[in-house]
Amino acid sequence: MALTASYGDTRAATVGDYFALLKPRVMSLVIFTGLAGIVAAPGDIHPMVAFSALLCIAVGAGASGALNMAYDADIDRIMTRTKGRPIPQGAIAPGEALGFGWTLSVASVALMGLFVNLFAAALLAFTIFFYVGVYTLWLKRRTPQNIVIGGLSGALPPAIGWAAVTGDLSLAPIVLVAIIFLWTPPHFWALSLWRSEDYARAGVPMLPVVAGKAATRRQILAYTVALIPLGLVPAVIGLGGPLYLACAALIGAWFAFEAVAVFFERDEAKEPAAHRLFGVSLVYMFALFASLIVERLVHLAPVASWI
Repeated sequence: MALTASYGDTRAATVGDYFALLKPRVMSLVIFTGLAGIVAAPGDIHPMVAFSALLCIAVGAGASGALNMAYDADIDRIMTRTKGRPIPQGAIAPGEALGFGWTLSVASVALMGLFVNLFAAALLAFTIFFYVGVYTLWLKRRTPQNIVIGGLSGALPPAIGWAAVTGDLSLAPIVLVAIIFLWTPPHFWALSLWRSEDYARAGVPMLPVVAGKAATRRQILAYTVALIPLGLVPAVIGLGGPLYLACAALIGAWFAFEAVAVFFERDEAKEPAAHRLFGVSLVYMFALFASLIVERLVHLAPVASWI
């Protein structure tokens, strides 16, 4: 962790550099799953309150990304996948990113508390703390289970969205959180299989680096076996309807097929199966939450009162 390191030649920061600090691709998934929580929750919410909640979730996620880049500046400079980020490129100093991230963090939580409700604000604050304090500063450099435990932070947006509407939690949002939690390891371990040398060079103990690729393939398959049935549970408890069930079954079967292909992969130089699984995992997450949103908007799957 280096907040004052020099990264060679500097250049003037642009709006695009600050936007890149927010990790927009990650933020887009967070916004999408947070929206699903808002739409799926029982009860009414004013459109402006819903917009405020979604904006706070987005800003909080972006703040977490900026703080992660600030604290991981030394790692990002080494890794091929991350060396093009604003801090390694000399556009933004780590300390500036740190101030930017903490400012956005406090603002997002405060605005959530003022314009939505305190419980949603507390969940957002916990999410930021967990991603920055538990994952980035503690787990990432110490254990190959970093992405497993740290994945809780990325899994919480549906619960925050749900709490923005209801002011509490119940079975349904916890199931959505669990789905993302179990999805995260195979998604990121698929990436780490073909980026293992990058992680090893940076000293990040990702599972392929510490336990080897064979063990990683077994773990990907094990988490997939647990994930696919869990992905069907929203339809069982009345949160999802026929569209959701069809999407979860079909895309889940595809996910499982690709996980099996990764398990039997023999081309460890190029890892084509891992590349495919990484892409399919993104489709899986989008399809599940998109079908849930569509069903709720067209009233195909009314939420049962007990969830």
